Amino acid sequence: MKRLTYIAAAIIFGLALLVPVLNLWVPPDSAFHIPDYLVPLLGKYLCFAILALALDLAWGYCGILSLGHGAFFALGGYAMGMYLMRQIGTRGVYAHPELPDFMVFLNWKELPWYWYGFDMFWFAAIMVMVVPGLLAFVFGWFAFRSRVTGVYLSIITQALTYALLLAFFRNDMGFGGNNGLTDFKDILGFNIQAQSTRAVLFAVTALFLAGFLLMLQYVVMSRLGKVMVAVRDAESRTRFIGYRVEHVKLFAFTLSAVMAGIAGALYVPQVGIINPGEFSPANSIEIVIWTAVGGRGTLVGPIIGALAVNSGKSYFTAAFPDMWILVLGALFVCVTLFLPKGIVGTLAEWMAKRPQNKKAPPATAVAEPAE
Repeated sequence: MKRLTYIAAAIIFGLALLVPVLNLWVPPDSAFHIPDYLVPLLGKYLCFAILALALDLAWGYCGILSLGHGAFFALGGYAMGMYLMRQIGTRGVYAHPELPDFMVFLNWKELPWYWYGFDMFWFAAIMVMVVPGLLAFVFGWFAFRSRVTGVYLSIITQALTYALLLAFFRNDMGFGGNNGLTDFKDILGFNIQAQSTRAVLFAVTALFLAGFLLMLQYVVMSRLGKVMVAVRDAESRTRFIGYRVEHVKLFAFTLSAVMAGIAGALYVPQVGIINPGEFSPANSIEIVIWTAVGGRGTLVGPIIGALAVNSGKSYFTAAFPDMWILVLGALFVCVTLFLPKGIVGTLAEWMAKRPQNKKAPPATAVAEPAE
């Protein structure tokens, strides 16, 4: 698995360079040219791959089945969206120098205090990590200290994201209500719709994915990673021999939430909108499906699962729009029944059982019984 991780990271690093080159410098009439519409679509897939990788840390290695990771993703996206909205300024429909258009429409007189600082990129970047991380830390602190596990923890995480969904739908929350945040103009002074900007955003997303993959490879191979696996497989025994299980789970859950927030922040400028629909519990369940399809506890598997399922979703929603939900449900059932370890996990198990991988036992002399 370690070798596979390094190969996957190298491929992702290569894509970070190759896709922008094929989009920006290869002539449009060439067979190797990547069209403009495909670059943000591929970038979106990579954001989902980061999100699946984040869940794999919590679920695949620490046994925390979260059905609320969509909330951390959306919070990171809203933090980036707030920064992008502050960059619009007088170019909005109502030309207000400070208030976003939806606030002017709703007769807001001044900017809410929690929007302060989001006109600066560095502040927004910090909030992208702090807000999801802090929510996960506080939630995990109470849940893990109370020894809430299994399906009960999953239900609570799903209730958390549903509560945030209802809150962000309200116009008086100051986040755009049902419409969310959109009509972005610039990011760091560059036109967000420009071909070169989209290519750079794709490259940055790919670099983050590769970096996170290598970082988690280091984490899971460390002593802490071994303890996380022990917590996943035998939590009571791990606690009995002296480890603070709640601290281990809190670390994995918080780091996973921060990664999900960064994925959301990278997602918003490439898609061009963030709305409360990202908090939908169905989205969080889809993340679990991506991870299960690819193979949880493998790092590379969730990336493959996210890319495969979402590319299939793009095809099926266009070709068979009424059938996609049925296809997704059938996929999850089939994976559960026939590939319980996912694509990568099943392939790894098959490779380990191949005859050439089994070493013949060394020949030893058999001592004759004494007469």
